[in-house]
Amino acid sequence: MESMLNKLKSTVTKVTADVTSAVMGNPVTREFEVGRHIASGGPGLSWRIYNGTKKSTKQEVAVFVFDKKMIDKYQKFEKDQIIDSLKRGVQQLTRLRHPRLLTVQHPLEESRDCLAFCTEPVFASLSNVLGQWDNLPSPVPSDIKEYKLYDVETKYGLLQISEGLSFLHSGVKMVHGNLCPENIILNKSGAWKIMGFDFSISSNNPSDAEPKYTCKEWQPNLPPLCLPNPEYLAPEYILSVSCDAASDMYSLGVVMHAVFNEGKPVFQVNKHDIFKSFSRQLDQLSSMSPAVLSKIPEEVREHVKMLLSVTPNVRPDADQMTKIPFFDDVGAVTLQYFDSLFQRDNLQKSQFYKGLPKVLPKLPKRVVVYRILPALTSEFVNPDMVPFVLPNVLLIAEECTKDEYVRLILPDLTPVFKQQEPIQILLIFLQKMDLLLTKTPPDDIKNCVLPMVYRALEAPSVQIQELCLNIIPTFANLIDYPSMKNSLIPRIKSACLQTSSLAVRVNSLVCLGKILEYLDKWFVIDEILPFLQQIPSREPAVLMGILGIYKCTFNHKKLGIPKEHLATKSLPHLVSLSIDNNLNLNQFNSFMMVIRDMLSRMETEHKTKLEQLHIMQEQQRSMNISNPLNQAEESKSPPNSGNQIDDIFGGTGVNGKENGSAAPVSQPSRVSLTLEEKQRLAKEQEQAAKLRNQQPLAPQTIKAATAGSNSQTKDLTSSLLSNMTSMSMANTARTAPVQGSTMSTFPSSGPMVGSMGTSVSNGFNPAMGFQAGGMGMGMLPTGPSLYGGMPTTTSTPNFGSLTQNQGTTGQTNKPPDMSALDNLFTSNKPKVTLNQIGPKAPPGTSSPWLGQFNSPQNPQTQMQGVPVGMGGVPGGFGMQANPFFSPQNFAQPAAAPSMNPSGIKHSASVNNDLKDLFG
Repeated sequence: MESMLNKLKSTVTKVTADVTSAVMGNPVTREFEVGRHIASGGPGLSWRIYNGTKKSTKQEVAVFVFDKKMIDKYQKFEKDQIIDSLKRGVQQLTRLRHPRLLTVQHPLEESRDCLAFCTEPVFASLSNVLGQWDNLPSPVPSDIKEYKLYDVETKYGLLQISEGLSFLHSGVKMVHGNLCPENIILNKSGAWKIMGFDFSISSNNPSDAEPKYTCKEWQPNLPPLCLPNPEYLAPEYILSVSCDAASDMYSLGVVMHAVFNEGKPVFQVNKHDIFKSFSRQLDQLSSMSPAVLSKIPEEVREHVKMLLSVTPNVRPDADQMTKIPFFDDVGAVTLQYFDSLFQRDNLQKSQFYKGLPKVLPKLPKRVVVYRILPALTSEFVNPDMVPFVLPNVLLIAEECTKDEYVRLILPDLTPVFKQQEPIQILLIFLQKMDLLLTKTPPDDIKNCVLPMVYRALEAPSVQIQELCLNIIPTFANLIDYPSMKNSLIPRIKSACLQTSSLAVRVNSLVCLGKILEYLDKWFVIDEILPFLQQIPSREPAVLMGILGIYKCTFNHKKLGIPKEHLATKSLPHLVSLSIDNNLNLNQFNSFMMVIRDMLSRMETEHKTKLEQLHIMQEQQRSMNISNPLNQAEESKSPPNSGNQIDDIFGGTGVNGKENGSAAPVSQPSRVSLTLEEKQRLAKEQEQAAKLRNQQPLAPQTIKAATAGSNSQTKDLTSSLLSNMTSMSMANTARTAPVQGSTMSTFPSSGPMVGSMGTSVSNGFNPAMGFQAGGMGMGMLPTGPSLYGGMPTTTSTPNFGSLTQNQGTTGQTNKPPDMSALDNLFTSNKPKVTLNQIGPKAPPGTSSPWLGQFNSPQNPQTQMQGVPVGMGGVPGGFGMQANPFFSPQNFAQPAAAPSMNPSGIKHSASVNNDLKDLFG
């Protein structure tokens, strides 16, 4: 493998070196850049053909190079003869100008190593195409190796050669003298051109009607490059040393035979005994076998036979050959017309271009792309012809690959994109917009194609705007989203709002409705739907267009309209439009159908949301119930809580056991106070007395608070802590109370009495005081007699839910019904009723609240001395005086903290709460 690569590398290097050494010293290289070796041509295929470009204009050319090393084997005088013959041929070609002759771009230049001249771009010689690959690069280029001539190319190529000979014979009075495939060049467009005038013979009397040509005698001793190709020479050239225009026609007949027989001439000539070969050939021509011409098409076979006639006068002349029926092919005539376009006026051109789309599908793609397309694009410089040429160019573009389109068509289309006149150009482009957006690169779409669409939307012509709006949906899927969002949609909206044409306005709405699926949901909601409310007109067609956009957006799976937008913007707009007087019954029904669908979906979505919210609230409520109970079973009382309470209540110890029963209580001990502490205590008692005078306590409460027995002290302490804990739980589980209602702060041991002596319900339990836990605890400033000289407070922090201490009294009573609290507060979040929080007491057990603060007196007697407010509630203890019933205390319910059976919170915050409460 490595050896093969090295061999290939050396070959390439050698070829490059040969080209460099042969051409670099030639003056041609000053103006032209020499490229790749592509073909060979001329007498004996001695000219190497390279592609190249002109340095100043970047114009593409072909560079013909004859390397003098090829003739090193000859003697010097032979070399000179060869060089002179080649020079003469090129110089003659340079002087002649005709579309059927190879066009010379730069005359012959000679250097020490080579001869070189430049021509129009070339593909190859006919000899290369027919299989003669002498003097070609190695390996042979694949485009030459695989090249096959189509019938239309063959017909039109032979017609072109006939026309070229007609020009030489009739116009210039010249005989070519060496017409053969080597001297027929196919240019880059596929046209057949004549070169190789090395042996051309001019007329001695060009002014006479019948020219006379002097023919040179055949000299077999000359180098082959100094002699014409004998296989294509007429017999009279060799045998009678005479020639005229008919001699070239014989050569044309042999060329036609070679074209249809893979490059083989009619006869093989022995160049060493040329006279004997031609004598034999003369006999064969006199009685030609039909098999010789079997591969030639039947419609031209007879003409070829005449061209190969021994008698020159029988051969058709060049002008007659151009008129034979064989060349009356649609494709050949079309190509011939293209070559004569420069002679036609605009009217003739326009008629031809109108009929061209019917012919193009019948022609081979190669012919269309390389022969017809360049002729069409050359007409773009004539604005009046562009509307006739452009449809054909776009029709060819449809058959091209994307690479061919970008390379061969787009460069010529780019200037046409910017032309605004005549207006038909814009219409044609709009109709083929899908083709342009499919094959044009993204950068060119952004810079050339889309600006043309924008100009169409802003065009003063209503017809252009309508056509553009109708066509946009057909290629909307090919437009990139940023361009559609930032450029296309704003122009459509502007056209809808600013136009005075109803058709443009309706088409704008229809266009928006069709391209909604390519837009983003929130772009539609933020840009499209608000735009509908800006449309000023109220014609039925406009209203139905607006309805259509709403309906498409509402029903589209990717888009949709949120229920908030439906409720606040879409539905109000549609309802106002639906009662427009311009709508008929069917149109009104269409509005109502969409409105009902929107209402139904809005109802369903919002109902579903509320149901889900309700389920979440119930789940949260269940969690709030289960968590405190689970934590209460697992937690235990901190060992130092009793000591902390003893410190607070002046040495009265409260040590609850795990089952909630009271431990034996020791006698309270007096705490010795300093003089400063006693003075501070006296001031605090005065302040407490003033506050007590403003809101007097019930006699039974004061009496109960001042009782000095150990058991009452222990009950007071336990109950107080329980109440404070339950207040926090109730506060976190409840919301703001009903405005204007009043409640008693402290529970009483009997039913409340109204002004008429009847028992009054407090809203929680019938005929009962506030047994629902310490809902009002801490509202009233307390005196020193209640808390043993502790500072007073008017507000307390929020505590946990109520847990009744069943171990202190040993009594059983029916648990109080606390469900009435649910009606007092409007919960923003899941709430837990006090009944659910409170522990279930067995029937018959009395509440510890009943005898907690009471003296052994008749409860009815105790209540009679207390002022009773509205509804039988003692004055001064109403809901408005209770900070726990303020709305802010119930705005953010929290989960209830864990508690032990005695109702004391098991957290470090208990000490802080008690200290905040009692100073």
